[in-house]
Amino acid sequence: MDAPGPNASGATLVETVMAAIRQRIAARTLTPGARLPSIRAMAKSMQVSNSTVVEAYERLAAEGTIRSRPGSGFYAAGQLAPLSLAEIGPRLDRAVDPLWVSRQSLEAGEEMLKPGCGWLPASWMPQAALRRALRTAARADDVALADYGTPLGLPPLRQLLARRMAEHGVEASPDQIMLTDCGTQAIDLLCRFLLEPGDAVLVDDPCYFNFHALLRAHQAKVVGVTVTPSGPDIELFAQALAEHRPRLYITNSGIHNPTGAILSPVTAHRLLKLADQAELTMVEDDIFADFEHAPAPRLAAFDGLQRVVQIGSFSKTLSASVRCGFIAAPRDWMEGLTDLKIATTFGGGRLSAELVLTLLKDGSYRKHVEQLRTRLSRAMAETAGRLKAMGITPWIDQPAGMFLWCRLPDGIDAADVARHALSDNVVLAPGNAFSLSLTAGRFMRFNVAQCGDQRIFRVLEKAMTAARRKTTTLGSA
Repeated sequence: MDAPGPNASGATLVETVMAAIRQRIAARTLTPGARLPSIRAMAKSMQVSNSTVVEAYERLAAEGTIRSRPGSGFYAAGQLAPLSLAEIGPRLDRAVDPLWVSRQSLEAGEEMLKPGCGWLPASWMPQAALRRALRTAARADDVALADYGTPLGLPPLRQLLARRMAEHGVEASPDQIMLTDCGTQAIDLLCRFLLEPGDAVLVDDPCYFNFHALLRAHQAKVVGVTVTPSGPDIELFAQALAEHRPRLYITNSGIHNPTGAILSPVTAHRLLKLADQAELTMVEDDIFADFEHAPAPRLAAFDGLQRVVQIGSFSKTLSASVRCGFIAAPRDWMEGLTDLKIATTFGGGRLSAELVLTLLKDGSYRKHVEQLRTRLSRAMAETAGRLKAMGITPWIDQPAGMFLWCRLPDGIDAADVARHALSDNVVLAPGNAFSLSLTAGRFMRFNVAQCGDQRIFRVLEKAMTAARRKTTTLGSA
């Protein structure tokens, strides 16, 4: 029989069992009134003794988390605890938790440097053009300034988006396009529309970390598939389809976040064939399309918006403050998506849509993104050179866009580096924040547009030295 002593994390076995039950309740896998596993089944799954589970259940009952029914077993209490994203999924150190990275970047003061964030500096945005568009909006009629937008969104902007998508080979009529507040809201609406709690969803490993957080909020079972420079590993993708029968696959086809990978035509065709056989819906996040020097293959273009839904946004290229994104989906989905949008946000953000339309129509946006590509290419080369001199190796050499996915030198843990750098007012993005399997501990994503300040590299060198020293100390202990 095991003794209820501490485990590697410092918690006793009883506390570990209690934490596992609380996590299931927080994740809604145990809903009010649901029967807990039997003492014997729980002991077997947790690899502890029956007496450990008995004590854990008794303590949980005493605190009101579960209830005992004599002769029947233990049941989750009737009052549902507030949803806690931090309790869903593996317990991660806050330095590598995706919500930690987002919160540190969003809440950072002016003194903080943010090479780990996912957006361009405000000074890189078209400030003069935005101000002109705001002055134009101020002269609009009363309805445009003060009334709700239609659920699908401003018709002229949807028409323009349809023409822009056609440039990438994606044929979508304006009535197949819905405006949203941002790309995240677009994915949230699609998850609400398509998923039930417990449904499996495939994501790339690594992938944009907010995919993990958002899917946790929808109580999905998230399954990672390893990424290669040409897209997801096809053999592993096929295995995941057979084993998990997922409802969705969410990916970046153009410029992949965080790796910079580009989907190849061969991989795209194989993915679509597998998706058709498995009746899988794919959500293609195309938010970085305007950073491309040459258009990459698009799943939505090959598929014709049958199994593939495409989303986009202007938050990365125009303004994170002017919230405007979109969904392009099969025509027979639009009525259901419209009802869902009304239920969750009521009307659309008309003023933001008017601003984006003005900037797209007057040519200022096109000139802006051309300048951005040139500026990002220069920043990419400069940042890669500085990192290589420190022994940090890019996974892909000179990718398009703003991100460099890099391997740190041997013996250095990215999470340790991030912790040390934060104490010197630098927010970094360690690899395991993006990796569901937590296999990217030696990787880090760098936003080259945010790496212009030389202090970043001094702090990074100092943090790497401290992390290396810690590893050496632990190894010799």
